[in-house]
Amino acid sequence: MLIARSLHPQPGEAERKERLLALIDGFSSRRVLIVGDIIADEFIYGEVARVSREAPVLILKYGATEMVAGGAGNAANNVAALGGRARLVGVVGGDPEGRRLLASFHRGVDRSHIARAPEYRTPVKTRILAGGIHSAKQQIVRIDREAGLPLTGAGSRAYTRKIKSALDGCDAVLLSDYGLGLVTPALADLVRRTLERRSRRRPVPVLVDSRYRLLDYRGFTTCTPNESEVEQVVGIRVNDNADALELAGRRLLQRTRMGAVLVTRGSRGMALFEPRQRTVHVPIFGSDEVADVTGAGDTVIATVALALAAGASFYEAARLANYAGGLVVMKRGTATTSAQEMADAVTSDHDTSPESWSQEGPAQGRRK
Repeated sequence: MLIARSLHPQPGEAERKERLLALIDGFSSRRVLIVGDIIADEFIYGEVARVSREAPVLILKYGATEMVAGGAGNAANNVAALGGRARLVGVVGGDPEGRRLLASFHRGVDRSHIARAPEYRTPVKTRILAGGIHSAKQQIVRIDREAGLPLTGAGSRAYTRKIKSALDGCDAVLLSDYGLGLVTPALADLVRRTLERRSRRRPVPVLVDSRYRLLDYRGFTTCTPNESEVEQVVGIRVNDNADALELAGRRLLQRTRMGAVLVTRGSRGMALFEPRQRTVHVPIFGSDEVADVTGAGDTVIATVALALAAGASFYEAARLANYAGGLVVMKRGTATTSAQEMADAVTSDHDTSPESWSQEGPAQGRRK
């Protein structure tokens, strides 16, 4: 598959390429702690056999079932797939789904801090995908099974103890709040205070991914909401309106008091907002052949966390996350990308030899 290239590099682009490649090389020595809601993403594949005589619905011939980690688990898998050391803190139930989920993690994910709570039901998102023999499978329905019971008081205390012990030696912390009640602003403040009491040569970045209450988290390093989430939070409709995007991004940055806000915009790329800095617009990397956006947001924030841990600036982290996001949406299911794929993407995106240029896709990757 051909990948769209950047515009002709400006002065300093060669140095920027080497810098990005050096950051990717540094991923392997960095440990990221991921704290949050672990969700089981189940995919059921089938082929369309016929239309039922009982009702106007499709009958599928069952093919296979796959279960992978979603939510905080997907973020941890992404960190590990990129070569980083991922340490995951969360809760799974004692049910079969919880056991299957634990067995599915990338081998680079440290699962020793995951609590197993018999009274808790592992949340599952089941996606049923169907297609013909020679056609791509398309999602036709999703069934969500939410967590059955909240944690008991003892379970919550055990969860908090695991977080405190897991903070030792981490280079970045990613808080993944999918609304299940495990990650709260109070817990985030506890993480921040604990880190501040520990002497480090440089502050440990704390990133927040909160789907429903982002404004409740204030003063952390960064967040990476998508454009729809930003619209809901600040009440501004963006679409293709550059002025509306600028107003929404600046308002979110001001209200959350983050060090930076990176807004993901799907096919429109990303927009990076920092205090007292001009907004940076990063065009989408890759072609328009999007296969599946499931879990792409987890990939983006996991890459930003790993990049910041490796010493990247917010802009460099955004560029690397843009490559990672562009790579995973060309894969089906809850996917990850590797450090080698990232390095290849960076190299190809900065290659200016005429034979390497693709005619597909938009111009990419230059700072505006």
